[in-house]
Amino acid sequence: MILDVAATNLLSPLILCFVLGLIAGAVKSDLEVPAPIAKGLSLYLMLAIGLKGGWSLAGSGVGWAAAPALLAAAGLSLLLPLPAYAFLRYGLGQDRPTAAAVAAHYGSISIVTFASAQAFLTQQGIGHEGYIVAMVAIMETPAIVTGIYLAQRGTTETNRHRGDLMREVLFNGSVMLLIGGLLIGWLTGGRGEAEVKPFFVDLFKGALCLFLLDIGLTVARRGAALRQLKAGLIAFGLMMPPVAAAAGLGTGLLLGLSLGGVTLLMLLCASASYIAVPAAMRLAVPKADPAIYMTLSLAVTFPFNITLGVPLYFAVARWALGA
Repeated sequence: MILDVAATNLLSPLILCFVLGLIAGAVKSDLEVPAPIAKGLSLYLMLAIGLKGGWSLAGSGVGWAAAPALLAAAGLSLLLPLPAYAFLRYGLGQDRPTAAAVAAHYGSISIVTFASAQAFLTQQGIGHEGYIVAMVAIMETPAIVTGIYLAQRGTTETNRHRGDLMREVLFNGSVMLLIGGLLIGWLTGGRGEAEVKPFFVDLFKGALCLFLLDIGLTVARRGAALRQLKAGLIAFGLMMPPVAAAAGLGTGLLLGLSLGGVTLLMLLCASASYIAVPAAMRLAVPKADPAIYMTLSLAVTFPFNITLGVPLYFAVARWALGA
């Protein structure tokens, strides 16, 4: 059941385009995505992701009763990168930009992993709160803000006032596109979505395929950095999801979520972004190594979550709720 969902996700065009980029880079093909196009793809994805999140918020019918859940979602995304960064930076000795970028991936979410958990719950006949979709939209961006702050803090705080640093982080181009797109999507709702659907919805997965192809090429051509993905980093990629899921479990219980809601919040906390955050880090933290953050997110954490993680988190949530 869950293995069928996992196989479908792993064999999607998005993942296979990333694999194609890895293969092309490994065999030293002359295939490349020109730098201006690669940057354009990142900008497009940032705005499209923000808009889609805003449309989800507008269509979810969220009322004031859901405000605590939405605030909790933002807080989780904002804070989860901190322990991840501390372990990567001081436990594994990663350089500051790469540690910050990886940490941001593990504070944000993977929509594909979330969809896998939804499919699993549907097969179990278990529903969940409607505003969970709004929580998904909220959780994509705060981790990026934290990641950019962590990456820039050590290089700027000695020469610049902390307030100036926070302004630089909050008005970073990636953050502006994500938050601006979210607000535009929320304000315009279904009408706005209909107006730009051909460009920002219908073409989204095609652009994402090209983006992941380029990321695969970059990862493969940084072979020396890729070889740094040793036991410690792999262990982080496998252990961080359950640790983050525990934070989701505690938060879900405090919010009084249902079995389905707690399971999905655990999964959201446990997942690692491989769409929004890579695009943002590529623009905002260019010194971070994609051979590490993309491989950890996509080749270690993603398959773990959709094969073992989803049923594990469901079992733990059921035990905690006595269901």
